Amino acid sequence: MTLGYDRPLYILAFDHRGSFRKAFGFTELGAEERERMSDGKMLIFEGVQRAISDGAQADRTGILVDEEYGSDILRQAKKDGVVFAMPAEKSGQDEFDFEYEDWQSHIEDFDPTFLKVLVRYNPEGDEETNGRQTERLRQLSDWLHANDRKFLFELLVPAEPGQLESVGGDEDRYDAEVRPGLMLTSIVQLQQAGVEPDIWKIEGIDKREDCQKLAVQARSHGRDQVACVVLGRGADDDKVAHWLRMGAGLPGYIGFAIGRTIWSGPLKSFIAGDLDREAAAKAIGDNYRTFIDVWEQASSEQAVEGPEPSVPERPNPPVAE
Repeated sequence: MTLGYDRPLYILAFDHRGSFRKAFGFTELGAEERERMSDGKMLIFEGVQRAISDGAQADRTGILVDEEYGSDILRQAKKDGVVFAMPAEKSGQDEFDFEYEDWQSHIEDFDPTFLKVLVRYNPEGDEETNGRQTERLRQLSDWLHANDRKFLFELLVPAEPGQLESVGGDEDRYDAEVRPGLMLTSIVQLQQAGVEPDIWKIEGIDKREDCQKLAVQARSHGRDQVACVVLGRGADDDKVAHWLRMGAGLPGYIGFAIGRTIWSGPLKSFIAGDLDREAAAKAIGDNYRTFIDVWEQASSEQAVEGPEPSVPERPNPPVAE
């Protein structure tokens, strides 16, 4: 199986669990509360379906939803031939670990297009924590590729205290000046440890040249089809649109994985009774299509021509096939 994914991909992400519960204001979860949360996720899926019926290209759309509240959606997506991803991680943990001890059987049961992980990894963070995470991720990566399955890796690089102090405690400066270099080092370290995603899900980057460096590293040493997608971080429309424009058109960037920016407002209005179900689904679909339009327009305007810049040779392990 060739490593990577080489088609445009626009993922609507709603695998949130703890934060999704907060959207409903639930302090305790019983059967009724869980059913309402599952229905909320179904509403978001209906928004994707509405977007497709209104003109979004079905072969480029995708969803990311969890098993806990979205199992019916996962099975419907499989039945309908929709590209879909499901998470493997415990929700809300600083250190990556598997949601289920028998994670392999859950993957085989739902048979997703991609298995997704969210990982908080700072190369200058605690070495023991990074080591434990990396070993679990290598194990997952090996198993997925041995079983002809695709791997979607969401990399978050939270600031260490000293890194934040270096920019005067300014989180925006950390994001712009410090995080891109740390993300690059993180990808290198994970690749060298044998962690081989097919797609890197990348936090928004403010400068196009930083996006390019990350994409080049993702595709280094024979990983020619490995791709990057831009994630939304729940930011406002203008910020997410800017991040999309920074990646669009670059070799290696194939799309996005955006969640709360698309569905949070319509979902809250639905919960409050200000929008009926049809109107809320339409609003989600319209928001989703708006970001598809941003990406596709920027891609056509900003396509990069010429060879990709080279990166220094590093002793990376062989690419999984």
